[in-house]
Parts: sequence; C-alpha cells; structure tokens
Amino acid sequence: MIMKTKCLAICILFLLAFISSPAQIIKAGLNSANITITNDGDVDDNNSLTSFQAGITGDIKILPMLFFQPGILVTGKGSKTREGDPAGPTYFTATTNPVYVEIPANFVLKFPGPVRFFVGAGPHIAIGVAGKNKVDGKFLGTSFHSEENIEWSNDDPSTLSYEEGAGYGIMKRFDYGLNGTAGIQFTKVVLAINYGLGLAKLQSGSNSSADDENKHRVFSLTLGIKL
Repeated sequence: MIMKTKCLAICILFLLAFISSPAQIIKAGLNSANITITNDGDVDDNNSLTSFQAGITGDIKILPMLFFQPGILVTGKGSKTREGDPAGPTYFTATTNPVYVEIPANFVLKFPGPVRFFVGAGPHIAIGVAGKNKVDGKFLGTSFHSEENIEWSNDDPSTLSYEEGAGYGIMKRFDYGLNGTAGIQFTKVVLAINYGLGLAKLQSGSNSSADDENKHRVFSLTLGIKL
C-alpha cells in the first residue's frame, strides 16, 4: 500500500507539471530494445527487439534556449534470443517484452531558427505494468509454443536493505536510468531520436555475478505533435 501511494504521488507531481506547462507534445514511435550481456554494457545486436512507445511530454521554458520536458510514456523494452536454424529439426526463439510506464525528466537545449535543432538529457524512472515471455521452436521436428505473463516483484524502491516479493524468474518492477535525446522541431511537428540507458538490474533477488549485468537499453525514433 505504501509503495502504491508513493507511485501515485510521483505521477500526480508530473501531471501537475503538465498542467502548468504552456505546451505539451503528444508523441509515439518505435523502440529497438535490448538487454546488456556484460558489466561493461555490451549488447548482442542479434537480440534486439522491436517494440513501441507512446505518451505525452511537457515543454516548459526555463531560459531562452533551455526547456524542461517531464513526461509520462508507455514503453516496451526487453530482448529476444534465438538458437539453431528454423529450417532444422531443433531450434528455439525466446522473447521477453516487458511494458513500463516511464517518467522521463529531460532538460533540452533548443537552438534558434525557423527549424529548431535540439539536444538534451536527463534521468528517468519506470514502473513495470505488463508484458509477456514467449518461447517458440521445434525439438526433433516437433513444434512447441509457450507464453506467460511476466511476474513482477512488488518491491518498495525506498527500502534499500531488502527487496519484497523477490524470487526466481521474477522481474524487478522498478527501473531507472538516464536518457539522451536529439532532433528537429518544426512549428507543430517534432522528430527525435532517443536513447535510454537503464541502470537497474532486471532480475529480482540478491546481487550476483550471474544476473547483475542485465540492464535495459532502448533506442527509439519518435514523432511528436506539439499542442
């Protein structure tokens, strides 16, 4: 109950930021999501997963060229793994596709001109709300398929000494990290590329060398309409 109250309070603060903003940007786009495989942050490009994002961001002017852009987005993350040849007798494809409500808080520099180029960065927090794990393949010529909802740990992120609801195969509900963004703003249309650098490990439970390296990485292309 305390955890849900804190999450609701955060969302209300950002909704108030939108209300106070003289402009909002409705945006949507495609994600190329992946998960790191080493502690150095490396990813296997073959494991990238196409997903989506959609939501709204504020556009609050702080200085002539500096803007604050809080947002609320629904965004898909995850990755896929494939082993074997689909034409052969044995292979499998496994996909994990968690969906988060993400709250970015970016500071953006907009350069003057009729077409405004911009670049920015900031932190984000995210709350897992849905998602599926899927496995498809063949074993000795016999096809198989399994699909199940992602199970989340209901952990209060403010309790740093322990994690509630942890267990094998359970994904941590709370994610956080850093954003980078750049693009072009026309009068009403905004085109942007974005990169999300996750800093929280995905698996629930105690730290270990086996799963500490797994963190989200998301590259996205978005189209926005300025209201």
